[in-house]
Amino acid sequence: MITKYDKNCAICGTPVDRADIHHLLMGSLRHLADDDGLCIPICRICHTDLHQNPIATELSKICGQVAYEKHKVAEGMTEDEAREAFRHRYQRSYL
Repeated sequence: MITKYDKNCAICGTPVDRADIHHLLMGSLRHLADDDGLCIPICRICHTDLHQNPIATELSKICGQVAYEKHKVAEGMTEDEAREAFRHRYQRSYL
């Protein structure tokens, strides 16, 4: 999870069950996002709304990439190396 605040929906603030998460990278990339902790707590109503909004879905992917790159830079990579690592792992860049 990219946030330590995992008890409330990241969008509306409603209390959530630990099982209510949104993977920032979806589809065939979901298992990678899960391995990398690229998810946020989100209530079921906001989760449904997010998936029905193409702009919110794209922003989700951008947030996932930013979180991944930030973590890699904190581990000692340069920003360029982190971007390339994301591209290699996820087969594209959203930025």
